Amino acid sequence: MLEKIELEKIVEIAKDAGEVVMEIYKRDFAVEYKDDKSPLTEADLKANELICSTLKKLYPAIPIMSEENKEVEYGIRKGWDYYWCIDPIDGTKEFVKKNDEFTINIALMKKDTPVLGVVYAPAIGKIYSAKKGCGAYLNFQKLPLKLEKKHFTVVASKSHLSDETKAFIEALKQKHPNLEANSRGSSLKLCMVAEGSADIYPRVSPTMEWDTAAADAIVREAGKMTYIYDESISALEYLENQDRLKPVVYNKENLLNSFFIVC
Repeated sequence: MLEKIELEKIVEIAKDAGEVVMEIYKRDFAVEYKDDKSPLTEADLKANELICSTLKKLYPAIPIMSEENKEVEYGIRKGWDYYWCIDPIDGTKEFVKKNDEFTINIALMKKDTPVLGVVYAPAIGKIYSAKKGCGAYLNFQKLPLKLEKKHFTVVASKSHLSDETKAFIEALKQKHPNLEANSRGSSLKLCMVAEGSADIYPRVSPTMEWDTAAADAIVREAGKMTYIYDESISALEYLENQDRLKPVVYNKENLLNSFFIVC
């Protein structure tokens, strides 16, 4: 199935959704709140409709999981071989704040693993893309980029920085006293590790599978990994001794992600 999917077509779908999203972003828009208190705008819904309808036309045999669709029962989706995992706008809080740090996420999953991903940040003109076995790219430059970094860099959530995450970062400072800490919204944080502008991204607070799937495909194809967070493992072991670590898996009965570390 994977060989039949043209990555360029998925990039075009993300770009088309980006046009719809940016038209709304540039004007006033209403914000509603879901039961979990997360924000929802017309941009989320219109982008979702465009992405899902186009994927259904191109690949009618592949089921779709999206944040903005009705959740499919586990009894049905556990039998899926391939499926799309979509977040039409990841970082809706950042979208509402108009700080440009939101993304459109489209992933193709093979059972419990992301094998293709497109992450488009339309407000800043960045397109990350990856297909298993074909490499990962930022605006068609192969990842990781060749960057000159002076300091070890950690990136963390702009809107969800937990005490546990802060403690993890403090532990890293034992080896890297000149550690540089950055914050970003949405799945851009995973992409920063993939491109090499950040060395590690600890996430010890809740996310959903559609928040990370597309960017995780890019991380893995760039030669990095998204590991399940284990509080019994020290912060430095995530960088120096990864034999004990296990990759994050998807299409679980509970779609809440494990806490994780990208490095």
